[in-house]
Amino acid sequence: MPKDTKTPDYAHHIRTLAQLLQETQLGEIEYETETWRIRVALPPAIPITSTVAPTSHPVSAPAPHTQDDNSATEEETHLSVVTSPLVGTVYRAPEPNAPPFIQQGGNVKEGDTLFIIEAMKTMNPVKAPCAGVIEKILVTDASPVEYGEKLVLIDPR
Repeated sequence: MPKDTKTPDYAHHIRTLAQLLQETQLGEIEYETETWRIRVALPPAIPITSTVAPTSHPVSAPAPHTQDDNSATEEETHLSVVTSPLVGTVYRAPEPNAPPFIQQGGNVKEGDTLFIIEAMKTMNPVKAPCAGVIEKILVTDASPVEYGEKLVLIDPR
């Protein structure tokens, strides 16, 4: 019996959207047509953290959108560079008018929240990969960030 071509293959769409979630590290994704809508979301208990490692050479980020130059200098090569794990809007505080998570010159412990990145109306925390001192904050509050863009430099101590 021939398949009804007017009925969409929902399972195929769901698998495709789930794969996009994994590839982009987004918290949720939605696809809509005139007649139907599919929303796929990760459980909120799964934290999204950035992939970070101390660098031994200058690192460049794709299409930075910050007010500062994001290229590392020779004295910054010993620092841990925290990059954005996804595309979105970065927030330096948990809510408007609240104090920021971090201050330049302040201390952080491994696992402390540094920023929140909003993507698709989902708030994703960016955690500190190591303990240390905040050397330089490279983004401004409520600014757009790209995947892999440098957010902060931490001097591991």
